[in-house]
Amino acid sequence: MDIHKAQFVKSSADVKGCPPSDRPEYAFIGRSNVGKSSLINMLTNQKSLAKTAVDPGKTRLINHFLINDDWYMVDLPGYGYARTSKSMREQFDKMIREYILRRDNLVCLFVLIDSRHEPLEIDLKFMEWLGENGVPFVMIFTKSDKLNVTKRIDCIDNYKKIMLETWETTPLAFITSSAKRFGREELLDYIDELNSTVQQ
Repeated sequence: MDIHKAQFVKSSADVKGCPPSDRPEYAFIGRSNVGKSSLINMLTNQKSLAKTAVDPGKTRLINHFLINDDWYMVDLPGYGYARTSKSMREQFDKMIREYILRRDNLVCLFVLIDSRHEPLEIDLKFMEWLGENGVPFVMIFTKSDKLNVTKRIDCIDNYKKIMLETWETTPLAFITSSAKRFGREELLDYIDELNSTVQQ
């Protein structure tokens, strides 16, 4: 897939404020500072379409970007940011869950995972919740340029091993690096494939 046009549409404080659900939509979510905005910028070939920051917790709204005038890419707030207040974390949690469960044009949720870390309970529990609610999602392992090939494979295998203790099968997984532009074509081809099925 070639992305020849990507534009910011709006930021929404809740699902009711999102754009009309008249196009296929793909949302990116993960723990704070996992690289959601950087990945969106890499995929769209733009340096600052999605706002990035050194400090985690920058994204606090549901941000919609229109791609090729045809489908939406969505940057969701990160979860598990400990330096926000409990009430704010609960507010983000409610916003995210309502969006995921009520946005009927959401084709797939991309769950970003920092490939440098061992499997974390917060990520595993979030994906378990997605599975229990029948939400279609895939895993994206970010920052793979920090690891050698063997450790990249080990990272995915470690997650799959734990998940297979309770899952019948594990979700599809992609390995990416925004810094090295690794995994871009594979991810965009996957979105293109899904688009062809929902638009037929």
